[in-house]
Amino acid sequence: MSDEEHHFESSDAGASKTYPQQAGNIRKGGHIVIKGRPCKVVEVSTSKTGKHGHAKCHFVAIDIFTAKKLEDIVPSSHNCDVPHVNRIDYQLIDISEDGFVSLLTDSGGTKDDLKLPTDDSLSSQMKSGFEEGKDVVVSVMSSMGEEQICAVKEVGGGK
Repeated sequence: MSDEEHHFESSDAGASKTYPQQAGNIRKGGHIVIKGRPCKVVEVSTSKTGKHGHAKCHFVAIDIFTAKKLEDIVPSSHNCDVPHVNRIDYQLIDISEDGFVSLLTDSGGTKDDLKLPTDDSLSSQMKSGFEEGKDVVVSVMSSMGEEQICAVKEVGGGK
C-alpha cells in the first residue's frame, strides 16, 4: 500500500447544512433555502398542473438573519433545500466596548464570537439588563454556518 498519511482539512462532524424536502410538503412557518439564504416561509401558494405537467409552488419567505423578503417558484414534485435551524440559550456574561458579547455555555465555557444584534431594541434591552445587574439570557439562532442573537430574556431580580 502507500506510505502517505491522509490529512483532511475539515472541522465539522460531517453534518449537512441543509436537507432535501419535496416542495409540495413545505408549509407556512417552515424553513427553506432561497438564493443560498436560510428563510422562514410566510406564504405558500400552489398552482394547478398546466399542459406541461407540473404543479408549481410559489414561496414567499423572509431571511432569518437579514429579514429580507425573498420569493421562489419550484415545481411541487421537485426537492428544495431546507436549512437545519438551531436555537440555543446562553447567559450573558459581558458586553465589550467593541460590540462583542461574552456568553456562558451550558458546559461552563464561554462563547465570545458574537456581536451585539443589529436590532436596536434587542441590543438596548441587553445593555440595560446587563447594567442593572440582572441575569440576561439570549437566544442564538444558528443555520448554515451563521449565528445571530434573535431574542433576549431577563431572569431574576438583579443585585
